[in-house]
Amino acid sequence: MSDSSPVFTSGSARTVLRLEGALVLVACVWIYSGLNQGWMLFLILFLAPDLSALGYIAGRRTGAAAYNTLHTYLGPLALGIVGGVLAMDIVVGIALIWGAHIGFDRALGYGLKLPTGFRDTHLGRIGRG
Repeated sequence: MSDSSPVFTSGSARTVLRLEGALVLVACVWIYSGLNQGWMLFLILFLAPDLSALGYIAGRRTGAAAYNTLHTYLGPLALGIVGGVLAMDIVVGIALIWGAHIGFDRALGYGLKLPTGFRDTHLGRIGRG
């Protein structure tokens, strides 16, 4: 793939990925609601992964790498497993909030960033124009 010509997911594959994100969001919120961690924590941390966009200060490639690191399901899955093994509900709760954020982004069509620019994601170009 060339940096000058990004390739985006389209059609039914894009729809499935967005539906998958919505399902992850709903599942994470539902499971979180049973942990009794409180909704204030959820509200405070829900947008925290977006702070990774500050990586764009260092350039497109660094920004995309920083953003993608906090916007894949691997991080919250690993954190959730650690929290479960250690019986630490707060850690599981944080993992669920993180997973909910990623699901929310995917459901809205915000995907992993391509190094071509902030608006270029694996789910398509975001924004106008």
